Amino acid sequence: MDWTEKRELVRVSKLYYFQGLTQADIAKKIGVSRPVISKLLQKAKDAGIVEIIIKDETVNVVEIEQQLESLFSLEEAIVVPASGIDNQDIVKQLVAKEAAIHLSKLAKNVKSIGLSWGTTLYHMVNEYPYQRNPELTVYPLVGGTGRRFVEIHSNQLAFELSKRMGAKCQFLYAPALVETVELKEQMLQNESIHELLDEIKSVDIALLGIGNIENSTLLSMGYMKDSEIEELRRHKAIGDIGSRFIDEHGNLIDIPINNRVIGVDCEDLRDIPCVIALTSGREKVRAIAAALRGGYFHKLFIDEHTARDLVELVQSQALVK
Repeated sequence: MDWTEKRELVRVSKLYYFQGLTQADIAKKIGVSRPVISKLLQKAKDAGIVEIIIKDETVNVVEIEQQLESLFSLEEAIVVPASGIDNQDIVKQLVAKEAAIHLSKLAKNVKSIGLSWGTTLYHMVNEYPYQRNPELTVYPLVGGTGRRFVEIHSNQLAFELSKRMGAKCQFLYAPALVETVELKEQMLQNESIHELLDEIKSVDIALLGIGNIENSTLLSMGYMKDSEIEELRRHKAIGDIGSRFIDEHGNLIDIPINNRVIGVDCEDLRDIPCVIALTSGREKVRAIAAALRGGYFHKLFIDEHTARDLVELVQSQALVK
């Protein structure tokens, strides 16, 4: 590149980036066509004369989102900035708020939404803006009865979300986890439960949290015993999706407890057009990785700290292999 050509590239670049002229304005000023200006600006970038640097704290977050989308074949990953925030409750609320905003846009174009249970979903419902969607129906993805932690049960969350959406609501009058497989089969013979489960499998959007067995809410809620947690450890369970326990590859573990759940099956999620995971907490990283490897989710909402740990975990595991 000779001096004259380089000077022309610098001149065009200054007019465009510093003085704010449009490509059409520059073309008129210099006496060439607009496509010529476009080519000159690109050439200035290729030659290193122009370097575009985005100075914003969200840049690194976007890079993590792209990494997650690539690593787990996700349609979209939304990483919520959490730099300098150590309070996990606040971080969880930030993730929930972002998910609520996103869902409020998606809800305008669908007829049915299903959600499971958990604290992150609880915060999402509380953050959801009031709307009016009378043609929309909200479903619980899993049963939920009992007197402990009622506010995070799937039925309760579905009801509260339907009120904020101005939508209809259906209830699954059954526990999330029953004592025996035989009891589950008996309950499924109930026509209303059976028909509702069929409807749940056909929702347009499903929202679920991801749990880990080391800090299981199912245990806190009284659905599980310590002995059952030990059984899950023996079978190398990593976490759960909608109360169904999975291994490190995201596969459903073949143990009785998974057959005692009343709700949507993991395999049913694959037929739902949009399945969204809401999760937060660095202690869940292995469980989140497992759930995403299973290929059940299209979208992921996650906080920055957990997202970074997740990328590092998957990359380190790849190096070991």
